[in-house]
Amino acid sequence: CLWARGGMATPCPQEQTCLAWSQKTAPGLGTNWVSVVSSIQVNDLSIEQSEVELKENDAIHVAIKNVSASFKGTLTYGYAGAWFLQLFHSVDFEIESSIDLQINIKLMCQRDQVAADASDCYLTFHKLTLHLQGDKEPGWLKQLFTDFISFTLKLVLKSEVCSEINFLAKMLADFVHDLAANFVRDEDISVDISLASAPLIKANYLESHHKGLVLYKNYSDVFSDSVFSPSLLTESRMLYFWLSEHNLNALALAAFLDKRLVLTIGGEKLQALFEMEDTEAQRKAVQMIFQGTSYNDSVAKVWSVAHPQISFQPEGAVVKSLVAVEVSTLSAGEESLMLLYMEKEITVTVQAAYTEKKLILHPLDSRIDFKVFKCTADPSGNDPSIRNFLHTMISVVGIPEVISKIGTALTSLMNSKGLNLFEIKNPEIITRKGYVIVQLDFSFPDHLLLDFLEKRL
Repeated sequence: CLWARGGMATPCPQEQTCLAWSQKTAPGLGTNWVSVVSSIQVNDLSIEQSEVELKENDAIHVAIKNVSASFKGTLTYGYAGAWFLQLFHSVDFEIESSIDLQINIKLMCQRDQVAADASDCYLTFHKLTLHLQGDKEPGWLKQLFTDFISFTLKLVLKSEVCSEINFLAKMLADFVHDLAANFVRDEDISVDISLASAPLIKANYLESHHKGLVLYKNYSDVFSDSVFSPSLLTESRMLYFWLSEHNLNALALAAFLDKRLVLTIGGEKLQALFEMEDTEAQRKAVQMIFQGTSYNDSVAKVWSVAHPQISFQPEGAVVKSLVAVEVSTLSAGEESLMLLYMEKEITVTVQAAYTEKKLILHPLDSRIDFKVFKCTADPSGNDPSIRNFLHTMISVVGIPEVISKIGTALTSLMNSKGLNLFEIKNPEIITRKGYVIVQLDFSFPDHLLLDFLEKRL
């Protein structure tokens, strides 16, 4: 479920070339008065005030007051009559304008995604002054012609501006949907964000429910009952995401099937793990495991034997997984020799935070239960010193190292989707029994909006 609430920004480009428009009238049979405006340039665009009001179960009311701008362009007008008689003339013009704009945007479900309808649009002109050929004090005949063109411009602008706003609203809704769909897709793993129901407009927020089905190759998640209710959320942030533990479990399964839950550790990292403390028991265990082989000639591989199970509790996300660890040699020109192999069921509680554009995962407590243990130096498994050392090492540094790697990988993945381009403010990740809430304030990056406009217009 997505809950969103926010105001309206007013970026004002100072110069912009707009689309041309044409107007034809037919005052007599077989004749046409033709006027064409082209190469319109907008200068000194300013907005005095803008307001956004959510009308419950109706529309998003946008009021933009005193939009002032000056326009420059070329007007071609003339007469096209019978017997191929055509008389045309071109003049340069300037327009000074001030208008109020009112838009009522309705949200609906189209093609299983949020669509915007901004066809309910009104323009009110406070000022529209037209100057032809730079003439600020025209004669009465030229003034009459100027008034006629001004009247025509008002009619055309009312139609064209509202039409363009509706067109942009639809494109922007598609752009946001595509942006979100890309964010939850990586190679063969994706999340279906199709709407589960029509979007809702409430008095203080917008609400949309999405399917959230995880898709992976031929695998597709199934619907599960949702316990979501808007009452679970506060109104202190601009944007809320509500995710069930079912969603996260499905993502964990897809990552497991895609063989992503694998980590390789060697060299200095491996040395830091096994030399976390300098004691006699540690030195004895390391000597027995590695049998004189240097860390640079050894590698540890860590992977999930089965897909992890995730549940949410107020303390954090509880992750339970059967994990295998294999330590082997990397002798050049020889087959690798397994020094140690073990499988253990690990249960760890993890808290998450997002700070300085990084996802930070912090393990709180853990429980380790050895299922399989094989060591070349102790084939009988009768020496408890190695197992005791490994239990301590895994608890103190092994689990934090793996959790840190997962956080780094997820941060890199999210940044590759452009999350680091957004200004995320006051983010909180709150876990409750069965679900997690992500709440935040944010700023939409201007360059993304400009990129959208450049590509679509």
